[in-house]
Amino acid sequence: MSHNPNRRTVVAGIPTAIGLTAIGTASADEERARYVVSGGNPNQLERAGFTVVHEITGANVYLVLGPQNEDPSNANGVDAAFEDFAYGLDVPEGPTATDTEGELEDEQWDKRLINAFDAHEHATGSGTRIGIIDTGVYDGHPDLGNVDTDASRTFVDWEESDHTGDVQYHGTHVAGIAAATGASGVTGVAPDAEIVSLRVFPAEGDLLATVGDSLLALDYAAERGLDVVNMSIGSPPQPPRDNQEGYRIARQRVVRSVAQRGTSVVVSAGNDSQNLQQGGWVSLWGSIPRASSISATTEDDELAEFSNYGANEISVGAPGAGILSTFDPDNEALPGAEYASASGTSMSAPQVTGLAALVRELDPSATVNQVENVIERGAEGSGRGDPETGAGRIDALETVSLT
Repeated sequence: MSHNPNRRTVVAGIPTAIGLTAIGTASADEERARYVVSGGNPNQLERAGFTVVHEITGANVYLVLGPQNEDPSNANGVDAAFEDFAYGLDVPEGPTATDTEGELEDEQWDKRLINAFDAHEHATGSGTRIGIIDTGVYDGHPDLGNVDTDASRTFVDWEESDHTGDVQYHGTHVAGIAAATGASGVTGVAPDAEIVSLRVFPAEGDLLATVGDSLLALDYAAERGLDVVNMSIGSPPQPPRDNQEGYRIARQRVVRSVAQRGTSVVVSAGNDSQNLQQGGWVSLWGSIPRASSISATTEDDELAEFSNYGANEISVGAPGAGILSTFDPDNEALPGAEYASASGTSMSAPQVTGLAALVRELDPSATVNQVENVIERGAEGSGRGDPETGAGRIDALETVSLT
């Protein structure tokens, strides 16, 4: 890819495995249910008794309210539909606090392994923007002064509101892996990128996000012209059987629309030690074209024991076991801690997200496919198709050298 000085216009503006698991449906109230609908149009849906609340740009996907136990797919022109469902953070044990007396860069084995520090001689993510769809990002952290709080948003109950920080710690940890500035302790893969927090988990009650809110966050990321969006949201068992086809169609259409608008989508492969091609497993946001699904590797350059895998399911692998990153000191898991280590494909995905930002800095006009291809060509491995790491474990220096 060649360098282009003209960036595309941006609209103003633990060692324990961490992942997410689906848990149930999300209803508006006792009489009206929430559905995600693919196909048709607002007039057709309204005539069938449904209220269109949101339309996903360029995807022909709608978030609608309708009667309980009614199937919107019966409406004229509709291809498929499913009742919106929720998923929750699956954290079997808490993260591990880090002694901050020494040089934290010495503990960032992951960045040394993928040659991120060497790659910073060529690119740092300057001028790029990274979206983090997660629990939110704590913008008061000394290494996260690059959070764009004005552009950051919260999507809960199908409503968009302002940035309000992190309601857990997961999003803050993920953001630091991708783009911590290194001002105080740790450095991300793209330290000069801007971070846009897109929180999809509520601040009160159970920590549950819905597919509908996640679709809205994806749409927002593309509309704001973000270069890449990270979705460290795991790989639970497939949705209920009657929802599976509708869910597959909706996510494919939305991710395709986001990619066509120039925003790369990077997702975690999940932490169930499962072959995604067997046993009825399906990645919550992966397993579809235009979304790069990332497995987790160890310091010994082996597949982490918790990581999902599968031929033609994994784009690349990246370090995800015992990763040091930023932490929200207000979180009750480790009160006062600003740095912690955690494990999961949630930690491997943002390594690739940051790398995508480096590529976009060097080639702002690169398409989503071109970004993905150069990351795969720069990976250290035997080529595409490996069931554990796809094209191989990422190498930031080789990738930027190819850009």
